[in-house]
Amino acid sequence: MAAHSPSYQNGGTDHILRPRPVKPGNPMILRAQSEEGSLKPNGNHDGQLSGMSSGRSTPLPPDAPPSAQSISSARKQVRAQQKHRMFPTVEYAARVSHFDPKSEYRDFRGFFVLFWIGLAIMVLTSMLRNIKDTGYPLRHQVWDLLTTKTWELGLSDGLMVASTALSVPLQMLSRRASGPFAWLRWENLGMPIHSIYQAAWLVLWVNWPFIFNWTWTAQVFFTLHTLVLLMKMHSYAFYNGHLSTTEHRLSALDNPENASTAAAVRYPSSSGELSDMDKAVTDRKNHENESLTQLREDLALELTSPLGQVTYPQNLSLLNYADYIICPTLCYELEYPRTPKIQWVELFWKTLAVFGCIFLLTITSEEFIVPVLNESAIRLQGVEGWSEQGLILAETISLLLFPFMVTLLLVFLVIFEYLLGAFAEISCFADRHFYSDWWNSCDWLEFSREWNIPVHHFLRRHVYGASRPYVSRNTATLITFLVSAFGHELVMGCITKKLRGYGFVAQMSQLPIVALQRIKIVRSRKLFNNVLFWISMILGLSLMCSLYVLV
Repeated sequence: MAAHSPSYQNGGTDHILRPRPVKPGNPMILRAQSEEGSLKPNGNHDGQLSGMSSGRSTPLPPDAPPSAQSISSARKQVRAQQKHRMFPTVEYAARVSHFDPKSEYRDFRGFFVLFWIGLAIMVLTSMLRNIKDTGYPLRHQVWDLLTTKTWELGLSDGLMVASTALSVPLQMLSRRASGPFAWLRWENLGMPIHSIYQAAWLVLWVNWPFIFNWTWTAQVFFTLHTLVLLMKMHSYAFYNGHLSTTEHRLSALDNPENASTAAAVRYPSSSGELSDMDKAVTDRKNHENESLTQLREDLALELTSPLGQVTYPQNLSLLNYADYIICPTLCYELEYPRTPKIQWVELFWKTLAVFGCIFLLTITSEEFIVPVLNESAIRLQGVEGWSEQGLILAETISLLLFPFMVTLLLVFLVIFEYLLGAFAEISCFADRHFYSDWWNSCDWLEFSREWNIPVHHFLRRHVYGASRPYVSRNTATLITFLVSAFGHELVMGCITKKLRGYGFVAQMSQLPIVALQRIKIVRSRKLFNNVLFWISMILGLSLMCSLYVLV
């Protein structure tokens, strides 16, 4: 049976039964209960929603007239007779399909299972083909990519992580600086010192893989981890620098005659919308004359975590920093919500899934992407005309469309579902909201908010929010996109060892596209915009790869 979900039009209902998100019980039992009057409209049992009724039977009120009672009794007799029919009847009603937009059905886990079965078929087919050609299930290139210089990669990554811990003593030094060394405080030269260290750190570790000539798989991992650690280190330094300045101001108010009584700096919230952030900037300008007591309360509140368990500078320790490095977040906070304990079974499966996805990504690249690019590179060397080169490039892009669609889904799963989920289990990090329903995105701005929520929070807090007090909203948005575009171009440059600017141009071109999609007549066509999003996403990945490798 299906739950009755009426849609009101002109004061009436459409009388359509829509599928429920759960399977119904025994229909014969439900029919018998309905005939006995125990089920009420829309599956209500004694006023409670049960989701078991078709919603076709309406109980009579106690003061119903005799005519209505007679009709109800006749209907019950007809339904009772249907139970005893010699030939089984089929129940028909106005229903919608499970894929209908009006359907309430939401459980499509079977397609998720089908996705993994499809990948398993792809791997088995590739192994059988390799056994036929070489006698081994995997090509030696795949094995070399996964095993070459792994110890070198592990030691280098550990050293890179340890080098970020220098931020802790630098923060302690900035906080304790006084007297003749007051110039080391964050509000003086502390911020430039930290910024110079982070820039030098980035230059060193970006060039590190080129020194050792690692494989492309190791280079991808190391470059992405470098950018993650850079954002973590930046967030840690700038948030604690803000707290050290706040503590100095609060201490100075013990002698208010010689202290500044300007309003506390109100930064935009990292969890609010952009409009809320703009409002916070306006509030900062409108609260320049707060009372001394209120100012002390604001500064003291700023030094305390939202959960009320940690107060600055209790967090300035290597143990706290190590915990922050493990937590799956890019924005530093004094305290995070935690789960009671580690679920070891969940951690085991997520860890296994991480290595499984990496293996599948490598297989997909070596079997369906690299051979196409190598063949196209050889063909391009033998032609000179622009038309022939364009045809080869177009053919290459078309052959890479499906492999890159699979790669996109695997990258999403391995990072945002399994890798971050595994680190969340290790650190007992309770907030697992690493992504939203980005697959329903209608424009690139929506996708950037929902595809990668940790990076979105970082950019909103440390780029957009940090620049909003000084520039307009549009300029702050432009700066945010520029930073994101530089980051994407850096990743592509490190992987392909080429600086072409294709990724930067593609990233910045999203701004006029979003502006066009925000026009009322275009914005209202959500299905059309979602189709365009997916086409541009898959086509863009193939195009970027082909341009960086072949041009």
